[in-house]
Amino acid sequence: MNAAAPGPDGLPRCPWSLSPDELPYHDAEWGFPVADDQRLFEKVSLEAFQSGLSWRTILVKRPAFRTAFAGFDPQAVAAFDDGDVARLLADAGIVRHRGKIEATINNAARALETAAEHGSLAAYLWGFEPAAADLAEPQTLTTSPAAIALSKDLKKRGWKFVGPTTIFAFMQAMGLVNDHVTGCVVRAEVAAARAALTPPR
Repeated sequence: MNAAAPGPDGLPRCPWSLSPDELPYHDAEWGFPVADDQRLFEKVSLEAFQSGLSWRTILVKRPAFRTAFAGFDPQAVAAFDDGDVARLLADAGIVRHRGKIEATINNAARALETAAEHGSLAAYLWGFEPAAADLAEPQTLTTSPAAIALSKDLKKRGWKFVGPTTIFAFMQAMGLVNDHVTGCVVRAEVAAARAALTPPR
């Protein structure tokens, strides 16, 4: 099991989170449950861009990504055309990977379809929330049965760059699981936030 490590204030945290860029994200965002469609679409998009890279790389570029992709509004991104692809490929502020850019545009359209079918994208995604008994000790997994099932279903719906590892990282970040290590000062905060959330159905 991964052990908590002391942060700059001496309080224990997840050991991956101790860089100046990642600490605020860890303390205020990672693992807290999200039920907002736009934020969920943003995160699944950024996780796709992270594939093969570090999260820190994507996090530092997140403001530029938000500008480039219209705040990750699925309606706006779904309307992007070849001119937008060319614009994005010329944008040094983001990761200029044609396959990931085109996947994000495709996934925006798929997100709209999924939301129309299920009432919201959040309702669909939270339907894959795993039971606590299905999870191992925090941060010992790179995927899970629930992530594999969600990845498979997304692919059937035409989503791209949504492999099981990518989707498990998404589920960790968006609070579908609480994967803060035992002893991390934020773990109890996330647990309380999850308990207070009525998952969208």
